[in-house]
Amino acid sequence: MRIDASKLNLEETVVEVSRVSKVVQGGRRFSIRALVVVGDHNGYVGFGFGKASEYTEAIRKGVEQAKKNLIQVPLDGTTIPFMVRTNFGASEVLLKPAAPGTGVIAGGAVRAVMEAVGIRDILTKTLGSTNKANTVQACMRALRELRSPDDEAARRGKTVVEILGKKRAEQIAAAAASAAEQAAVARAAREEEARESRAAAGRRGGGDRERRGERRGGERRR
Repeated sequence: MRIDASKLNLEETVVEVSRVSKVVQGGRRFSIRALVVVGDHNGYVGFGFGKASEYTEAIRKGVEQAKKNLIQVPLDGTTIPFMVRTNFGASEVLLKPAAPGTGVIAGGAVRAVMEAVGIRDILTKTLGSTNKANTVQACMRALRELRSPDDEAARRGKTVVEILGKKRAEQIAAAAASAAEQAAVARAAREEEARESRAAAGRRGGGDRERRGERRGGERRR
């Protein structure tokens, strides 16, 4: 089932922009290819490729495709529920849970995906090819393999306490509540920053209009 991107507060990250060429009968035809990751920093993430003759159009197409490929990632507080290792092509990615305060230990392409999905504590390792397109797709494949304790308990016909134990289940519940609170604070900070940026842009635009009006008035008086 496709996730409705219009209901989410998504932010985009351009992972890579490259110039590619296609050999045709008349010679080479050059274009721009953009790899974009979008996420709401609270469990939803997607990636997409965009190709066009201009940078801005390629990024726009990449964002649109990424919104169509959104997935929901089950989080364990600020990290992932368990270790996972997957590959795509010649690239292999290892994702390992980390204790609170560890931070995102990851390279450029994997870090972009982790930050977009809202993971703040994780250990990662990229093996094999470091091609960013393959690395991002391997990372997304790893995230798709994650399952929450609730889903796994439902699949087995048991409770979370029976699978993990009472102490671990309580720790997961507390971590989830703390992560939700942190996500709400971070979202409010981002919204406040966006409002301040729009207000500053409006003030600059108003000042420019006033200066243009003053110049036109001075020209008319002359």
